Amino acid sequence: MMTDKPQCEIGMIGLGVMGRNLLLNMADHGFSVAGYDNDLAKVNNLRQEAQARDVHGAEDIKTLIGLLRCPRAIVLLVPAGPPVDAVIKELLPYLQTGDIIIDSGNSYFKDTDIRAHHLTEQGIQFLGVGISGGEEGARRGPSIMPGGPKEAYERVQHVFEAVAAKVNNEPCVAYLGSGSVGHYVKMVHNGIEYAMMQLIAETYDVMKRGLGLDDSQLSTIYSEWNQGELNSYLLEITSHIFSKIDEKSKKSLIDEILPVAKQTGTGMWTSQSAMELQVPIPTIDLAVAMRDLSVFITEREQASKIYQLPQPRFTADKKAFLSQLRHALFAAMIITYAQGMALLRIASDKYEYHLDLETVSRIWRGGCIIRATLLEDICAAFHAQKDLSNLLLDLNLSHQLIAHQEHLRQIVGQVSQLGIPIPGFMVSLSYLDAYRSAWLPDNLIQAQRDYFGAHTYERIDSKGTYHTEWEKI
Repeated sequence: MMTDKPQCEIGMIGLGVMGRNLLLNMADHGFSVAGYDNDLAKVNNLRQEAQARDVHGAEDIKTLIGLLRCPRAIVLLVPAGPPVDAVIKELLPYLQTGDIIIDSGNSYFKDTDIRAHHLTEQGIQFLGVGISGGEEGARRGPSIMPGGPKEAYERVQHVFEAVAAKVNNEPCVAYLGSGSVGHYVKMVHNGIEYAMMQLIAETYDVMKRGLGLDDSQLSTIYSEWNQGELNSYLLEITSHIFSKIDEKSKKSLIDEILPVAKQTGTGMWTSQSAMELQVPIPTIDLAVAMRDLSVFITEREQASKIYQLPQPRFTADKKAFLSQLRHALFAAMIITYAQGMALLRIASDKYEYHLDLETVSRIWRGGCIIRATLLEDICAAFHAQKDLSNLLLDLNLSHQLIAHQEHLRQIVGQVSQLGIPIPGFMVSLSYLDAYRSAWLPDNLIQAQRDYFGAHTYERIDSKGTYHTEWEKI
């Protein structure tokens, strides 16, 4: 029963899949909560699903605010962009100094900085909080990445720690720092996610078209891979996907899905930010580009008729090849995490986030989409060396990569001969080869730039900048 005195610990605006499930998660952990959505059907669904839980549905924002104890804490789980600003504008007349707005959607980090500045001027605290785990994570325990004023986080810390995923009894949430750091870390998480999904999709293509394996065999292989060093959420769900039968066609559901990949923008933002900061993340960039290419399905169908190749035929030992493919995927995973973490390190310096990458790795171990056993080694790497510039320089991870790199090299060579695209594997190998090269041919690029644009160059044997009249004899 409600009392006259506001009692709810936290409010939620946006009762879609994520918002509703996160609110019910909070209620399951003993918190009194209230939710609002401009779609009243979603409010009624919340009330029905809440049953005996201490959950209250509000039919307008004013009612929602009246249900909350002060200082109020309101979570937004609405689409990124203008909808966030629209909700904030509607909220402001009902708020008072010290209240907290928590944006838990996939907002662009620069928008988060602007909103925080605007709200701080009005006495309202603003947290940008990344949440990963999808529908199931929101309901049972997500990975939570909060950033903003520390005192604002401390107001809701006990709630977040209660509802977050747990690994070894540790909650997969931690205060990451000030400003937009929470949304930045979630953005890079999603960039890594794009790359991991691309790499797994490439293994699917190789096994389907190259080896001629059926969906049942693929399900078994991904399940077996998930038992060892590749253990991860994405491989787990991939195994399940290949065993799912479509109720309509009675065939494997995977074969009924249009091969066109959509995206929400977080991968693109990751690539854009990396380019602004001049941090190479080619596997993530490639994953974004391949989703773009997938959309051009009509052109690809036309091109397939022009550039016809014989049906890919694999003649080597399949068991040995599958072992190589497994090890190659592990190598590419290490390289992908290395790129993402390198971006976080540079961004932390640039934006003064003061990130602890061991903490980031720790809260990614459970609940989130990119959770994987490999993150234990990544945690250990940053624990051993807080200022580690790139995971490829860690002693343990470098030894693992050295042990697997030949498999990556063999897979790239063999599959390219079949005419099956594996650009994620190719660019991962090239990144490794470039990163381990003490010399690169960029002296030629500098000479070319100086030749046509007088951009100057530096010399090996003396300091300063130089320009040459290249056409003079």
